[in-house]
Amino acid sequence: MATVIPFEERAVARLRERLGAVEEANQDLIAFARGHSGAVASIHAAVLAAVETDSIDALLHVVTQEWPLILRIDAVALSLIVGDKGFRADGGGVQIVDPKILKRAIDRVDGVEMHAVERGHPLFGPACDLIRAEALIRIDCEPPLPVGLLALGQRAELSLDARHGSELLMFLGRSLAAMIRKWLVNPQPS
Repeated sequence: MATVIPFEERAVARLRERLGAVEEANQDLIAFARGHSGAVASIHAAVLAAVETDSIDALLHVVTQEWPLILRIDAVALSLIVGDKGFRADGGGVQIVDPKILKRAIDRVDGVEMHAVERGHPLFGPACDLIRAEALIRIDCEPPLPVGLLALGQRAELSLDARHGSELLMFLGRSLAAMIRKWLVNPQPS
């Protein structure tokens, strides 16, 4: 006598598995879209705060004091080579740094680099021991204006979406370079 194989039960079980996988992928996509939208809004808010500054000192204050809150990160450091001098600004103020050291650090970054790290970049200063995820953004201005490096750091280890995140961070870096040019070329508020 022949046995009947219950294909229907297996097919329904397999369809349920596939439906579960599709629902999970859909939820991941929705979470990514919400996170990306939040990142875009934060970057735009940071750029607007920089645009509203009325001097280079105010710009440095916004970048080092307000951007960590706006971008929901733990540390921001901006390093610039101006002429033959090197500077590093962070929440603790502005320090003089050997421009050769800064030049080496700047030359190692091509646009934007994002890393999960055990210890943050030395440009973070005392905060480098706490940093577990960092983004380094090159700041390029035409000579004789400064070149530099913007370092953004986070204490939490993050999974970084390099393609989308780097585009947003490149926009942030280019906007900052434009503001630096503005305040160094035309230092009087208009």
